Amino acid sequence: MEVGTVYLVGAGPGDPGLITWKGLEVLRTADVVVYDRLVSPALLALARPDAEQINVGKTPRGRGARQEEINALLVEKARAGLAVCRLKGGDPFVFGRGGEEALYLAEAGVPFVVVPGVTSAVAVPAYAGIPVTHRGMVRSFAVATGHRCGAEGGPDEGPCPDDVPRADVLVYLMGVENLPRIVAQLRRSGWEARTPAAVIQQGTTPAQRTVVGTLADIAERAAGLEPPAVLVVGATVALRDALNWFERLPLFGKRVLVTRAREQAGKLAVDLAARGAEPVVLPTIAVRPLDSPEALDAALRHLGEFHWVLFTSANAVRAVWERVRALGLDARAFAGVRVGAIGTATAASLLEVGLQADFVPQRHTSAAILEEIGEVRGMRILLPRSDIAPPDLAEGLRARGAQVEAVVAYRTVPAGPPRELVERVLEEGVDIATFTSSSTVANLAALVAPRSLEEVLQGAVVACIGPVTAQAARERGLHVDVVAPVHTEEGLVEALVAYFRQEIG
Repeated sequence: MEVGTVYLVGAGPGDPGLITWKGLEVLRTADVVVYDRLVSPALLALARPDAEQINVGKTPRGRGARQEEINALLVEKARAGLAVCRLKGGDPFVFGRGGEEALYLAEAGVPFVVVPGVTSAVAVPAYAGIPVTHRGMVRSFAVATGHRCGAEGGPDEGPCPDDVPRADVLVYLMGVENLPRIVAQLRRSGWEARTPAAVIQQGTTPAQRTVVGTLADIAERAAGLEPPAVLVVGATVALRDALNWFERLPLFGKRVLVTRAREQAGKLAVDLAARGAEPVVLPTIAVRPLDSPEALDAALRHLGEFHWVLFTSANAVRAVWERVRALGLDARAFAGVRVGAIGTATAASLLEVGLQADFVPQRHTSAAILEEIGEVRGMRILLPRSDIAPPDLAEGLRARGAQVEAVVAYRTVPAGPPRELVERVLEEGVDIATFTSSSTVANLAALVAPRSLEEVLQGAVVACIGPVTAQAARERGLHVDVVAPVHTEEGLVEALVAYFRQEIG
């Protein structure tokens, strides 16, 4: 058996959008994902649905997997012929023990690739509005570990003697629990008590919290902060007041429930995080292929007999395209057939498979299709759809004289996330609940039963992708605060931004 490759991938410091393009490609294609405690769940949602995911994260005070166990696991999975994504916070070679893992793999004869990541030493201060260099102010910076000197879990009381780096700005990683000793050592080394300092907890995430002071008082001011946290010492800390951009984002700190299918939740989560929100991914639906695609295949073999093919979701595009390829066909099968998409997201999915939508209604609803498609009397229309899609569009087209073949292209089923995940979400609560289809509403209601949605989401802002979904939410007793004017993921996020800006204003 050919030995698989281990990819040592830097996931970045917390914001899932900071993973590199190459790192994301490895994550999406790996057979196994071995990840650390601080890796964002939004990134894990982008892994292959069938990929094995193994948490080997260490906690500051508790015991996770030992490094020797992690090394052995990587070798074991690679020797099984699997592609392994070793997903590490920050950069694997910046206090990430990536060098140790690479050496072990080399000694074991296992091929490996290093995919550098955005290090928290630079990104976390940047998200707090603190540059680590600034022309005319500082010319150098250094990065050090804040862990105690010695072996992992060793008994030493402070950093190693004389290990204070010589630089204008110092960045200490993993040092919040050792903060008083670090400060004392800096003072002994000649750093003035008035030197600006900042501690940033959970940097680059919506839970980020920044405490600013000086070496005289930063240990006291930051006493309530817990790992993960970064200490920055130097003159550029004073720039934070002017450069604090992240904590001023419109959705900063908001916990947002994402209920859509696991395969699609990642993008929405990333878009929300880009506005400062904390996505809470709880898939309530799953998209599955048909057990018996004969009816769909029969329609696709005779595509040339249709005047129109209307797609009402990106899921329908993907499901149809899988069967098109399975039948040995390609985009040429659609020659002479007009193609319609319910919205821009569906049109974008068509472009991904080489098809240009001939028609996209201004409003992304079935009603808008009926209003804007034009004359359809006597035309044959293929309508690939979900097994639970409402009949409104097909019936409306038939009422206008069209011959409609509504064929099921995929199944929408309850996702059934782990009960402990559901309980954790209910216990921690959310500030915003998003719904992208009527089925996400119904399935969330089933997941939280016997409690009602109204009870579970009390006090939360309820945001729906469109009027049909909003009506389903109202029927479950929810007060709908936001309905996206543009019925796409992007439109939903922008509608939330507008809502909170209005609330603040």
